[in-house]
Amino acid sequence: MSVKGEHEIYCCGARVRISEEGIEVLSEPLIEYCPLHEALYGTKKIDVESVRKSVEMKIARFGFCCGNRVFNSEPVVAYGASEMMRVWLEKKLIDCAVVVCEGAGTVIAFKGGLVQAIGARLTGIIKTSPIPEIIEQIRREGGIVLDEKIAVIDQVSGVKKALSLGFRRVAVSVAGFQSKTISEIRSLEASEKADILIFSVCNTCVGEGDVKHIAKADVVCVSASKILRKEIGKRARLQLGVTIPVYALTEKGKRLTLAYLAEFQDKIVAFRTSKLPYQAEDKGPKLKSEKRQTLCSLR
Repeated sequence: MSVKGEHEIYCCGARVRISEEGIEVLSEPLIEYCPLHEALYGTKKIDVESVRKSVEMKIARFGFCCGNRVFNSEPVVAYGASEMMRVWLEKKLIDCAVVVCEGAGTVIAFKGGLVQAIGARLTGIIKTSPIPEIIEQIRREGGIVLDEKIAVIDQVSGVKKALSLGFRRVAVSVAGFQSKTISEIRSLEASEKADILIFSVCNTCVGEGDVKHIAKADVVCVSASKILRKEIGKRARLQLGVTIPVYALTEKGKRLTLAYLAEFQDKIVAFRTSKLPYQAEDKGPKLKSEKRQTLCSLR
């Protein structure tokens, strides 16, 4: 499989450029170990070379950033944004989802299978360029690409587009390095009298300045962020998972999260607690240094 165009993503906190010339890891990863990364790619110690190999695997196995990109709607993780949005769409709890896909940018999707196929093995996409075959596949599945010419990533405009089409119940994913977008979408929701669920994702790189924006989300995947475990975890009304926890911060987020769990096939244990977050020692990703956590900020 051969890469088309030029793309930049975050993988384990490292900034990576993917192009027809090859894979270039532009910065050191912030994480030295991640249980999810080990489960997906067999990596016990994360360094520049293991990041490169995991991206190579995405390309070789799934056509990441390629014209023959695999659109497989099978679930990959237990509490992923795409897995949850898929259920919400299929149960008609939301009208559409605004997500990001490499080779297409911001996408408005109406089918749960398309959302899952896009997000199954995606990490934070910083920028991308158009790949006609990916855009055509999204079209065939009934999705709308916000800008087919430049594959722009603009979640605010994506939500505006969805509302202009007459949809009122919109779910949108926002990466942590674009956290200010969350506040912009909340303002839009109020002015448009819409019902928008914001799912905050890819938060390994966030800094203290991001917390005030991420706190306005409905559901937050904290990734490897210790800042969010400390500052956002205590605001949670519901927590999913321990290794890489997902927090529901609002009643809407809690309600839709419980609706997802109603369709969840694995066994679940639930118990009351007077305090969140719930944490277990030696669980979750390990950062190389807490002080380095904000080094990959785009601001």
